[in-house]
Amino acid sequence: MSIHFGTDGWRAVIADTFTFENVRLVSQAVANWVNKAYTGTTPPEMVVGYDTRFLSDRFAMETARVLAANGIIVWLTRTDSPTPAISYNVKDKNAVAGVVITASHNPPRYNGFKVKSHYGGSATAEECDKIEAELALIQADGNKVNVMSYDEALAQDKIRRFDPSWVYYQHLTDLVDVDKISEGELNIVADAMWGAGRGAFTSILSRTRCHVTGIRDVLNPGFGGIHPEPMMKYLNDLVATVQRLQAHVGLATDGDADRIGAIDAQGNFIDPHHIFALTLRHLVENKGLRGDVVKTVSTTLMIDALCKKYDLKLHETPVGFNYIADLMMNNDVLMGGEESGGISIRGHIPEGDGILMGLMLLEVMASAKAPLHEIVANLQKNFGPAHYERIDARLSKTIPKKQMVKLLTDNAPARLGGESVARVDTLDGVKFYLADGSWLLVRPSGTEPVLRIYAEAHTADMVKSLLDEGSGMGNLAMTV
Repeated sequence: MSIHFGTDGWRAVIADTFTFENVRLVSQAVANWVNKAYTGTTPPEMVVGYDTRFLSDRFAMETARVLAANGIIVWLTRTDSPTPAISYNVKDKNAVAGVVITASHNPPRYNGFKVKSHYGGSATAEECDKIEAELALIQADGNKVNVMSYDEALAQDKIRRFDPSWVYYQHLTDLVDVDKISEGELNIVADAMWGAGRGAFTSILSRTRCHVTGIRDVLNPGFGGIHPEPMMKYLNDLVATVQRLQAHVGLATDGDADRIGAIDAQGNFIDPHHIFALTLRHLVENKGLRGDVVKTVSTTLMIDALCKKYDLKLHETPVGFNYIADLMMNNDVLMGGEESGGISIRGHIPEGDGILMGLMLLEVMASAKAPLHEIVANLQKNFGPAHYERIDARLSKTIPKKQMVKLLTDNAPARLGGESVARVDTLDGVKFYLADGSWLLVRPSGTEPVLRIYAEAHTADMVKSLLDEGSGMGNLAMTV
């Protein structure tokens, strides 16, 4: 049986590999890692939370039972909660680590075991390697796990149930100008996509002059048969509700509320690229803030243009918020984000937060005193035009990522979409920068026969052309 950690934890199919037995094994590995590293004189403390997926609450309870049996005080959430709320509580409680039972935006059949470090962000690759090493030792020793009775753990104060929301909400109101949002008197639709962000915007804005209507905010472990990811193809219900209620904006968060997407009053999808760019411009121009900016290699060049105008240092990283988090913890970073919707700002934990970024977008709208589509049009006029799209292209076989990157660079075309290729970058996959400012990124999966293909250009037609050529590169690689 193989359990491997990704950027911040382990994900698998429920009842296949993601079972109670395996969750207990991973929990024991986490407990061993914590106890070996801990040097305090009082028992170490951890925070454990979960999302709305099938059996997430039970998996979290099993995790807590194992941790408690190994001498760790466990703060276990009373109900499903956003991942950033749980992560913030890790830092607020000075806990040594945290666990969130969630598969984030993945399909309903998946669940996951995210590990959070003491600073509130995802565990580092080194920390995950240590947990995997502990897991290997446990498996070699006959899968021995310490577990104690839940009722006994409660009685001994080793498991403490708590609500992570209020300290997290208070922290968000320190970062966002809720009074300014109130002045906007916005009509808002909050789409939780049946995930753990349900009720968050309603609660935070309850004392403002805004009106919030929640949709898809009841417990539905099947997520209505969709992926709980804030992409346009999954937001038809949000578009319909925004238009029916003549709302100013619709905000959508993913399954564990660490990602954001939006719909304007005209039914247009406002992707994370625009939310990132709009917020950055607002922080600099309206709030007078400065600092470094971090973006992943798949994120819009509008961020580059903003940094150039405001003379801000820009860092570009491989895809994955863990790379952004590293820079946020070690540099004076004002804002960091990625194209998938994970975005954060200075003063917050180094983790993507869909609730925070939804509030920031509302602050942008209230400050501009204009409809969202007009604000976006102004951004495009001054820092665009920028059209973006991503597709996944399946290959007939899996090729190792390094080998695929070499094939793509060795066979790099001189022109794409009728434009000359100005340079080729291999920070993460292969990115072709074109003379007119457009770009095409081809990222091999490395674990499955899939190419992730991203493109940005000045016209939608050019984006389509680049994506078509990117798909063709996969077919070419199969014949080399």
